[in-house]
Amino acid sequence: MLPWLSRTDPALTVLRARAADQDPTPAELAAVREEIGLDAGPFAHLADWLGGVPRGDAGTSWVSGEPVLPEVTAALGVSVTLMLGALLVTVLVAAAVCARTVHLGARRRLRRERTGTGAAVLAALPKFLLASLLALVCGVWLAWFPTGGWEGPASMVLPALALGLPSGAMIGGLLDQALPAAFHEPWAKTWRAAGFRPGHTARHALRRALPGVLPQLLPTVVGLVGGAVAVERIFNIPGLGRLALDAAIAQDLPPLQTATLALVLLGTAAGLLVQAVRRALLGRALRDRALPALPRPPLPPGRTRRLVATGCTLVLLALVVAGLLRDPLHVDTAARLLPPTPAHPLGTDSLGRDLLARLGHGALRTAAVALAVTAVCALTGLLLGLAPRITAGLTDVVATMPAVLAGLLVTAATGPSLWGAALAVCLVGWSPYAAQSAALLEQERAGGHIAAARSLGAGRLHLLRRHLLPALGAPLLRNALLRLPTTVLVLASLGFLGLGEQPPTPEWGRLLSENQPYAELAPWTVLAPACALILLSVLAVTAPTASGATDPGSPADSALWCRLLGAGRKVGRPGRP
Repeated sequence: MLPWLSRTDPALTVLRARAADQDPTPAELAAVREEIGLDAGPFAHLADWLGGVPRGDAGTSWVSGEPVLPEVTAALGVSVTLMLGALLVTVLVAAAVCARTVHLGARRRLRRERTGTGAAVLAALPKFLLASLLALVCGVWLAWFPTGGWEGPASMVLPALALGLPSGAMIGGLLDQALPAAFHEPWAKTWRAAGFRPGHTARHALRRALPGVLPQLLPTVVGLVGGAVAVERIFNIPGLGRLALDAAIAQDLPPLQTATLALVLLGTAAGLLVQAVRRALLGRALRDRALPALPRPPLPPGRTRRLVATGCTLVLLALVVAGLLRDPLHVDTAARLLPPTPAHPLGTDSLGRDLLARLGHGALRTAAVALAVTAVCALTGLLLGLAPRITAGLTDVVATMPAVLAGLLVTAATGPSLWGAALAVCLVGWSPYAAQSAALLEQERAGGHIAAARSLGAGRLHLLRRHLLPALGAPLLRNALLRLPTTVLVLASLGFLGLGEQPPTPEWGRLLSENQPYAELAPWTVLAPACALILLSVLAVTAPTASGATDPGSPADSALWCRLLGAGRKVGRPGRP
């Protein structure tokens, strides 16, 4: 649908891609249309392409004239190899994030809730900015690894680190929040009293907590195959995401369609594998519907959480207030790329504009759009996750679809804008929440308390409002807060590729993308928006509990959470909720 949505002539795009300096004539355009079969319309073209795929014929490129399948197969191999490297980094980082909780929990020494600051900082690192810094420091200055190309295992190290560090922090943060409930189950207390080794308890606690987090691997790691477009461009990696983006920009439909089909098949296979591993971890308890619930223990927040939340709030408010008093659009070419001075506390950008002013004026726009997109994605994911039998396959497919392709379709119809990028993120960003909701819902339905409630006459509506939604609410909220900076970064990546916010709007993602080429010459141009984004991430993670907000997963507050959802307090007579 891309050429027809954009209301442009694909023949013109293809002809310019073949001969950029040639001035096309109507006869030449007509010949190209006839050659690639555009006159038949999108559905006839798609049907013709689908008819050749089962025979191993994915067509030929409209631009190069070469067969598509070998090119896509080679790009898929590169992307899968990069994904495996990123997965290894993700697992190592996740293990490091939750290592302290595992050590203390296995020894019954968990006394306070973790702050989660370290995971929030790592998760908020922009992948394309991290890729540029790694290429500069480890590739250019230290000459440890290649800075571009795909020539061997050494070429995989830097891009795998750029992709795996934030992803590992995301997975590790979610697992770190789920582990205390496993360590406070009765079996863990009994094993500790019976003299079992801490390592034995830790392994089984991980097995108990992993099934609720494991579905996040699909959108977080497998999605890197199609979503690592910016990193692939920075390191000049011939991966599938870059191939799809270049084909979409050139409106070269056969490679784009084949790459999309490869992503769909990969997402489906990975989703089935994740489901099989998760069911194997839960074992007979899931099949026999004897799985105990995992309510969060009433751990008090750490002493530093309130201080961290207060400090982040004050710093962000100071930046915003100071920036609002300045002009974000004033251009001074004589003050280009100035370092921080009293006149410009955060320095200036490549056009001489004050970075503090642009940071302050872009704060409200960035936070509002990110909160709105996160809320829409979480709510959509929750609703779709409540019907897992209908949406399971769709969730697996969407989890591997890059937001870039959705951004291209939306941009073709509406033009590049922040709200167009937000719509594109909403179209694909609900999959992590749907996967988490479906997994937790299956585990909750297998609990003994659900069977007891049904035996007392509880209906579906009562079970949903009194048991299922309270069990899903807290993990989904924590996931959304941890993913809030990721939403900003996805919007920034779309802006980095020219599909999001357009200049001169002072939006944080746009600041990161437009100043990324000057990271080596003037590091303060990217340091300021990156630090602001990290502060927002840490504040999102620490503020809810630091302010004394209710944790819906806590048993002590379940009644209040149910009242907030409008649930009744009694089951009622048999047959009536």
